[in-house]
Amino acid sequence: MRLPVRLSASLIAAAALALCAGAQAQAQNSSSSQSPAVQASNSQTAETNPYITTDPLANVRYNNRFDVSLGFAYQHVKAGPNVLQGANLGGLDVSGSFWLSKHWGIEGSERSVVGTSGVGQPNSLNIKGPFISEYIFAGGPEWLGPHNKHGALIAHVLVGGTYGDFTKDLLGQGASYVAFYNNQIAPAAIMGGHFDLNRSEHWVFRVTPDAVLTRYGINYGNKMTQTDINFAISVGMEYKFSKKR
Repeated sequence: MRLPVRLSASLIAAAALALCAGAQAQAQNSSSSQSPAVQASNSQTAETNPYITTDPLANVRYNNRFDVSLGFAYQHVKAGPNVLQGANLGGLDVSGSFWLSKHWGIEGSERSVVGTSGVGQPNSLNIKGPFISEYIFAGGPEWLGPHNKHGALIAHVLVGGTYGDFTKDLLGQGASYVAFYNNQIAPAAIMGGHFDLNRSEHWVFRVTPDAVLTRYGINYGNKMTQTDINFAISVGMEYKFSKKR
């Protein structure tokens, strides 16, 4: 009787193994028969943090009518005709543009910078490092040079005037006491341009290096004028308005 019992147990075990193998094969067939779209959907569902890639520069166009920029400005200034120690001034640069065509526009700029300056000669009051300030208002043509969706080079030549305040920190002494210029309004010109790096359709990171020309009058001793050319740079942001040409 033991032989039939053992044979029955062996047959039951074999049948169970056959059923398990059949179920596994059916599951594999069902998975492979799913459409690619369903498989892709299942794959996306399995991802916990899917990333959606977009191009923030896809809509960058150079067809806007207006733009405005604000930057932190640095400017080197000579406070007097014979002052060897130049002044390193800091402040703000505010500019705006009106574009007539794709390549040509009109730009206006206002630059206000303040700081201290060395003096032109020793003095009995021991005045050292007095505060001075300069305010430039200028406008003129600008030209859009090489450009793409990533950035652009823009050149400009602006002419106007400057107001130099050189004597407010001289303890009541005149400008000649430390060999400074007198407070005055004088001609000025700005020659340089912008390096623009587009961050989106409207926002641009802007760097503006320039040469600033001023012609102050020397109102003591021999009355004459002197032309100074100094370096200036500003770093800031530009906003392009939605209105198109």
